[in-house]
Amino acid sequence: MTTASTVGNSSTRSGWAGTVFSFPNPVNEVSARLVAGGVVLMALVTIVFDQPWLTVPLAYGFVARVLTGPTLSPLGQIATRLITPRLGVAPKYVAGPPKRFAQGFGAVFSVTAAVLALGFGLREAAYVLLGLLVVAATLESVFAYCLGCKMFALLMKAGWIPDDVCERCNNIALGPPTRAAGGSSATRHR
Repeated sequence: MTTASTVGNSSTRSGWAGTVFSFPNPVNEVSARLVAGGVVLMALVTIVFDQPWLTVPLAYGFVARVLTGPTLSPLGQIATRLITPRLGVAPKYVAGPPKRFAQGFGAVFSVTAAVLALGFGLREAAYVLLGLLVVAATLESVFAYCLGCKMFALLMKAGWIPDDVCERCNNIALGPPTRAAGGSSATRHR
């Protein structure tokens, strides 16, 4: 499956590292919402069935998605390669940097939950963090409302994130992200 992807500063990266350690831009929001739905399910199973070991694959998934997009994320691969193509719905492309920022928050929350539950035996505290992840991921998966993306926009507006990190985010005149045609550097097979 071909997914659109420019990788920010990937032009300065070369070889396999530039390919693996990249994040798609734009991102197919359909796939992003499916991943969020998977996060909701994993986190709820962890909490409801009191299975703190599941915080490890949950945390790994977030870290993998921050570093590589869906490339090294099992949930990302399932969403982008198996489920999304079979849905028969048109892709909806959104800017990648805000989605990566949101994944970063998920990584912080899930890694912290894993450390609390498995490192310190503080399951209740870990499950509170996972509960917050459930809320955020539910908003994304059900309503296409990305809390991390909204925080990203506020930080851009405040000047804490430079405009060049996501020009499309800050300039509505550019319109929605589009896929580059003809196999240019803006597209990549995943």
